[in-house]
Amino acid sequence: MPPMMDVEPTARGKVRDLYDLGDRLLLVATDRLSAFDVVLPDPIPFKGEVLTKLSLYWFDLLGSVVPNHLLSADVVDLPDEFRPHADYLAGRFMLVKKAKVFPVECIVRGYLAGSGWAEYRRNGTVCGMALPAGLNESSRLPQPMFTPSTKAELGAHDENISVHRMFELIGEEHGSALHEASVSLYTAARDHAAPKGIIIADTKFEFGLIDGAVTLVDEVLTPDSSRFWPAGDYEAGRGQASFDKQFVRDWLESSGWDKTPPAPKLPADVIAKTSEKYIQAYELITGRTFTPERG
Repeated sequence: MPPMMDVEPTARGKVRDLYDLGDRLLLVATDRLSAFDVVLPDPIPFKGEVLTKLSLYWFDLLGSVVPNHLLSADVVDLPDEFRPHADYLAGRFMLVKKAKVFPVECIVRGYLAGSGWAEYRRNGTVCGMALPAGLNESSRLPQPMFTPSTKAELGAHDENISVHRMFELIGEEHGSALHEASVSLYTAARDHAAPKGIIIADTKFEFGLIDGAVTLVDEVLTPDSSRFWPAGDYEAGRGQASFDKQFVRDWLESSGWDKTPPAPKLPADVIAKTSEKYIQAYELITGRTFTPERG
């Protein structure tokens, strides 16, 4: 937490700090970066603002698909104890409704990439589900695949689970609702981003219950939770350039790091390039120029 913030968070995640305000929560997106479920030692400039502003954009755009937990992102609505820190918080916080969050992450895959491609090469499956033969790396899947996972504690790894196992954890009614909501959100976002030159290869959502209704929470469709590919350079059969943290993942893969803490320090050019990628993703998707709230 930067020195200008002297209010201790109730909880600190890989990227976000959470403050419990009683009937509401204050979520603050930091510039921390997580890869392979490990928080890296180097912050990425402007990352927290990009995550927040892009989430706000999607919350507004997709509000008719699934309700979300957003109350405000305006500094005039900050509680009194946070107003001295308004300069730091501007552009990187959300006041949200409290939700009973489901203990699963809802991943939707539209293309064959990452761990899905690795599994397909071995077994012809993704998360245990069979796919047609003859697909290549980065191939578009016949239809979006819903592949839930458990939510890992800080420093641990997420674990892919079957839809049946998800039903056991949260009940079939809620599990079916999360499945449907996730695919609907992904499809709407994919179709919105495509004419803007971005392929959303995959993404993950989190949901909770607010007043008994399934509600979208946390961040949504950001470079931290999604793979964004430039449509103009897309070609199945190889890895793709990206507008997300895949750039960092690739560097870490080549560094010899064993993916257990502590993570290695990132070179300055990797940090700068990653910040640039995050900003590019925001500007392409929203059609807006990214203007930092602070230097």
